[in-house]
Amino acid sequence: MTGSIDARRAALAARYPTWEPTTLDGFLDRRAAEFPDRPLVLTDDRTLTYAETVAWSRRLADGLAALGIRRGDRVGVLMANYLEFVPLKFAIARAGAVAIPFNFRYRRDELGYVLAQSRCNVLVTMTGFAGLDQPAMLDEIAPGWEQGATGALPDLHAVVLLSTDGRTRAGVRTLDDLAALGDEHPGAADGATAAPDDLGDILYTSGTTGSPKGVMVTHDAVLRTGYASALTRAFEDGRRILFSLPCYHMFGYVEGLLAAMVVGGAIVPRTAFTPADYVAGVERHRATEILCVPTMSVAILEHQHSRDLSSLFAVLSGAAPAPVWLWEKIRDQLGVTEMTTGYGMTECGGAMTMSLPEDPLERHSATVGRPKLAGVAGVPGSGDLCTYRTIDPLTGDDLPVGAEGELVSSGPTHMLGYWDKPDETAATLRGGRVHSGDLGRVRPDGYVQLTGRSKELYKSGGELVMPKEIEDLLTRHPGISQAYAVGVPDERWGEVGCVWVVPEPGSVVDPDALIALCKEKLARFKVPKHVLVLAADELPTTPTGKVQKFRLAQRAAERLG
Repeated sequence: MTGSIDARRAALAARYPTWEPTTLDGFLDRRAAEFPDRPLVLTDDRTLTYAETVAWSRRLADGLAALGIRRGDRVGVLMANYLEFVPLKFAIARAGAVAIPFNFRYRRDELGYVLAQSRCNVLVTMTGFAGLDQPAMLDEIAPGWEQGATGALPDLHAVVLLSTDGRTRAGVRTLDDLAALGDEHPGAADGATAAPDDLGDILYTSGTTGSPKGVMVTHDAVLRTGYASALTRAFEDGRRILFSLPCYHMFGYVEGLLAAMVVGGAIVPRTAFTPADYVAGVERHRATEILCVPTMSVAILEHQHSRDLSSLFAVLSGAAPAPVWLWEKIRDQLGVTEMTTGYGMTECGGAMTMSLPEDPLERHSATVGRPKLAGVAGVPGSGDLCTYRTIDPLTGDDLPVGAEGELVSSGPTHMLGYWDKPDETAATLRGGRVHSGDLGRVRPDGYVQLTGRSKELYKSGGELVMPKEIEDLLTRHPGISQAYAVGVPDERWGEVGCVWVVPEPGSVVDPDALIALCKEKLARFKVPKHVLVLAADELPTTPTGKVQKFRLAQRAAERLG
């Protein structure tokens, strides 16, 4: 770490005196011109410099152009956090195409849905990962895919394989073959580059409330968000960020890769999370920051190790709130001095609010931060990345500062809409503002507090129930680690509350006692009728650690039905 937080922010602002919109490949080229020999990607096996990334991305872009990819076409990427993801991602932009980084844990039906819905033209996929066989899934989804377009996927005319397990498929190009094809057609992608305001990515939402939707974001939008992340977190020159959070999600992609590039830094991507690998990676690559979610932080703290973590001084923990005690342990056990948390949506461009590393620990727990500092990249005249306010979730009327309601936001990084879903776009993007579906309040100091999700509210006996009130009561009770309240069908009341609780290790939960506690502390209509117990590893979550409450509601209805 070099210099104070204020000094680092000032140096970063001086490096970017004006905001010059560019494309993703243009951004890479600018950084490579400044830092050609610096590492951009560090893995245990290889190091990739900025200049090498540019050269590799050019070869791959020419290869894509030789395959017939033109400006505006869609290239799917089904790849874990392998080193190859980075040059491929910038190659797609260089070819003028739209990148669709798919969730690499999709099963057959999920993969078939997003491939068809996105009208993907070329797919670059692993041959296997985490027990999944992607070519075998394609065999079931679209038999004959090796020869080109099929009846099931008429837009998919080519597949490229990254062999992650030694396998190949006859007649199907590998990623190395794609680069070699580019060597045979040098300059094939020249002139295809998109404009900064063109669609750059289609990112499928991870689905906390239902089927995934393809969020359309521009090149300029994600670059503004990445710059704002670096400014808010006060990056020093050359920051090194270690993470296992997937690059198909805004967390790894923007908060990791793009933010690091703002200061000529490097990423240390890991293909999966284990606490042992995280601490070993920090020591080996001298990482200065790690990205995680609270459950990962707890696992790292519980892991016994003798690694040298002296390079590590920053942690960004998102996706779910963390209590003060967890922040204290991160500080005291890991030696971390700069901690941040954040909140946002893919529809807004990723994390839109962030606590500041100089904030007191209580603020990291009680809030999800304030709109990111964005300087020249933010809302004109404010210096913030976006503007938040609350509205009445029923009437849509704006509410005064500090009033609880649905959080809505506007700013230069917000989505263009959902791919090929005009009705859903109209419901979420109204009047130039993204309607989050999250309930909260904007404090007078600008910090945002979350109180629940409007889509999670349920009515019991005609009364609206806010799950978070029940959850907060129960998680304060000894022996309860986590609690999730959902509505389940009931013949008499329409819906009643059901709470899933996760006990602390070694604790035994008495459901009747918890219902009695709710009767003592809550209005009658808020008292849940059912309490069900499960282990933390049984919680249905998205890849970034968010609990999928709609699946808990389905599970409860099945169990109680």
